[in-house]
Amino acid sequence: MTGSLYKRLPARRTWLRALHLFMIPLFIWFLFITPDVVVPFGPRAFQFHSILALIFVTGILIWYADYLRRGLAGRPGPKLPRWGRILHRTLHLTLIWGLFFVALSGFLLGLTSDRMLKAGGFLPIAPPMDMPTLNYWIGKFHTFEYYTLGVIALVHALFHIWRHWKLRDNALRIMAPKALHRYL
Repeated sequence: MTGSLYKRLPARRTWLRALHLFMIPLFIWFLFITPDVVVPFGPRAFQFHSILALIFVTGILIWYADYLRRGLAGRPGPKLPRWGRILHRTLHLTLIWGLFFVALSGFLLGLTSDRMLKAGGFLPIAPPMDMPTLNYWIGKFHTFEYYTLGVIALVHALFHIWRHWKLRDNALRIMAPKALHRYL
């Protein structure tokens, strides 16, 4: 039974590509839309934001678990020079580990909070331990960490655009849906 189910699942690169494309808009959303921006719009807007965060963190944890089990899915490609191969691996590892630590620091925010925080409005994050000073510093770290990852993600995207245009190794086609290939 398990073997037949495994055969019916899409290939690793296929579902990782789909997860990657799904996570990009969420990553950008959380760069610009923070809880401070959402709260003035009321509880429904905050609920929506919280559900998106739960979906985003679930995607991060699935991606991270796959990485721990099978390693990096991306390969540097034969046209990349040595420095490009090193940068390729470094960027991918930094993003995977960095996003995991963003999820972990979000958990720590819930743990050090003075009240029960619920992801999506229904899933308790952690039992609140009421540690305001620690919560403040974890919050600062969580924010700094995420915006630093935003810069790293931008470098990552620019690197792959450079590869696609300068080396002509189809780096963007590997991750883009086939419907967009004619534009690349």
